[in-house]
Order: sequence, then C-alpha cells, then structure tokens
Amino acid sequence: MSEKWTIGDAPDTAGRVAVVTGANSGLGFWTAKGLVFRGAAVVMACRDTPKAQEVARTILAELPDADLHVLRLDLADLSSVREFAEAFRQRFDRLDLLINNAGVMACPRRETADGFELQFGVNHLGHFALTGLLFPEIASRPDSRVVTVTSGAHNVGNIRFDDLHSRRRYDRWAAYAQSKLANLLFTFELQRRVQQEGLGVLSVAAHPGYAATNLQRSGPLMERPPGWGGAMEMLVSFANRTLAQSPEMGSLPQLYAALAEDVRGGDVIGPAGFMEMSGYPCKVGSSLRSRDEELAKRLWAVSSELTGVRFPFSGERS
Repeated sequence: MSEKWTIGDAPDTAGRVAVVTGANSGLGFWTAKGLVFRGAAVVMACRDTPKAQEVARTILAELPDADLHVLRLDLADLSSVREFAEAFRQRFDRLDLLINNAGVMACPRRETADGFELQFGVNHLGHFALTGLLFPEIASRPDSRVVTVTSGAHNVGNIRFDDLHSRRRYDRWAAYAQSKLANLLFTFELQRRVQQEGLGVLSVAAHPGYAATNLQRSGPLMERPPGWGGAMEMLVSFANRTLAQSPEMGSLPQLYAALAEDVRGGDVIGPAGFMEMSGYPCKVGSSLRSRDEELAKRLWAVSSELTGVRFPFSGERS
C-alpha cells in the first residue's frame, strides 16, 4: 500500500462497469470521476437526473472519452430502486463495482415512500435492496466488489429493533449513527455470505473522515435551534474551512476500496490521519458492535423482510 495513494495509483479499469449512487455531488462526484478516469463505464445513479446530467457534462468536458450514463434512483422509494435495477439490466449484463455512496445525515424526522425513517431507509435499507436486486449481475463477475460507505459515527450507533424507525422518540444523530452501524453490519454479513457461497465478490466498507460535502448543509442546517440559524451556518462553514478535507480527498477511501489490489473482503478503508478525520486512505478498524455476527444476521433478516428483497444465496429466495 502506498502511503499516499491517489487515483493515479489505481489499476486500469477499462471494460469494467460501475454504479455509483449519489454521483451528482460531493464524494459521489469524485468517485465517479475517478472511476471514469481509470477507464470504467460508470452509471451515475441519482434522484435528480437533470442535475446528474449537468454534472456528467462537466466530467465529459474534462474527460471527453469518459463512458458515463445517468439513471434515476431514489433510495427513499423501493419502487424506484426496483425500476433502476430493471433499467440497469436492460443496458448491462454485468456489474463489476457497486459503490453504495449516497446518504442523508442528521435531518429532521421524515419517512420514505415506504414508511421507513429517512436515514435508516436511505442509508441502509435502500442500499440493501439495491445490492440484492443487482446481485446476479455482481455475482456474474469473478472479481466484483460492493463498497458501502459508512462513518465514524457508527462507533456510537445502536440498532434499536424495538423502534427502528424512531416513531416513539427521534434523535437525528442517533438515527444517523444507527444507519452507519447498519452499513457496516451489512458489509460484514454480505462478505460472510458470499464466502459461504464460494463467490469471488468482495464486500468492503469505506468512510471519508470529515469531508466538506453537501451533507453538512443539507443535514444539520435543516433543523436549527431557535435563533441559531445564522450561527449554525457560520459554525458549519468554519468547520468545513478549517477542519474538513476536500471531497476529492474524502473520496479516496472508497476509490481505494473499489480498486486497490491489496483490498480483502471485510476490509474497512478510511483516512490515515489523526482520529481518521483526514488523510490518505488506509485500512482501519471498526467497533466491536459492528463485528457482532448475531446482530448482523438479525439485521439482515429484518432488512429482507422490510424491503421484500431476497439475495440469491442458499436458503434465500431471490
């Protein structure tokens, strides 16, 4: 592993097909750009397709040979997830890289189209369903990878099975931490299951540290304490300028997870700097709770029941 790995150190990806959720801004934009830079065909899976098409044009202006596609995906609506999977299959018969990047953070309590708490529904359940629906295309490739983006917030997360959707009590940060813990439990359980099936798929997690993206502005600033509107905005703006690394740097852990040759199934990739807040990508650890196999199995069963998605593994119906 290079101590200062960048996308220029990644192997050539010509002929590979990748899907990046939330590719129209922030980490997703830089991930999509990095993948096409190395030669992959990239599907930008975004809720706002006009914006995604505009962003795709900016990439093509710089990289005119980029193989970019825009397909609509709203992770807050399972019918949209199913429509995306069908649209993808009409265009492609394989999927080498699935980057589960899109997410929402610390927003006021809302529900998805299917009645799930928004953060748990988008960050975890939407990606669980997407991965399951695309899994036949993923499994058809001997060296495919699923990269799921988590956060250091997982360390304080709990899976509240008695109130998964925060209907009795909602704390926006607790809900976010729950969703990020769920991302890791899913990553590790998926890796266990593909190993049991003897498949070559790698399930890997990544986190960006503290990167200056739209999440801070679309999340915490959406719910401001009385009289704190301007002050909160100034605080987030100051933190982004002084503490955060760029979204380009923040995207490197997920690009490393997707492309680096020394990555193994179940790895977690994050920044190498102080408290994993910033820096070049390296392999990092995760909480003991994220490694709890019984917790992961229970979450998998609940997620499958809630979404109606069954992975094509032994003992599960697709």
